[in-house]
Amino acid sequence: MLRPKNVILIDDDLDDHEIFDIALKDADPSATCTYFVSAKEALDKIELLKPAPDYIFLDLNMPGVSGIQFLEIIKKKNAIAGIPVVVYSTSILPLHRQQITTLGAFDYFTKPSSHGELTRILKKIIHQ
Repeated sequence: MLRPKNVILIDDDLDDHEIFDIALKDADPSATCTYFVSAKEALDKIELLKPAPDYIFLDLNMPGVSGIQFLEIIKKKNAIAGIPVVVYSTSILPLHRQQITTLGAFDYFTKPSSHGELTRILKKIIHQ
């Protein structure tokens, strides 16, 4: 049997935390998620998490440290650079797509408008 997945969501929108949580539980009831409302908070605490996350889901548009800045920083930290980062944002401009790909994002998608679509995407990603 596969080990339960442990993921992180970094998003400043608490409603999106709730939506993500419900979809994640539908995608994999055994999965757990740690939530952060800012990239700075995540950077301060991520290396302390045990077990290390299997995936980080990251919003781009946040105050303070942006998602792109977070991605730049985490990819320079050897202990956590290998954690796959999935950009999960309301809009991903072509320039952002290029930047996040260059910075080593594992995947990216725009926040879907339906619960079913988000569940399907999460299931696909966490069961790769």
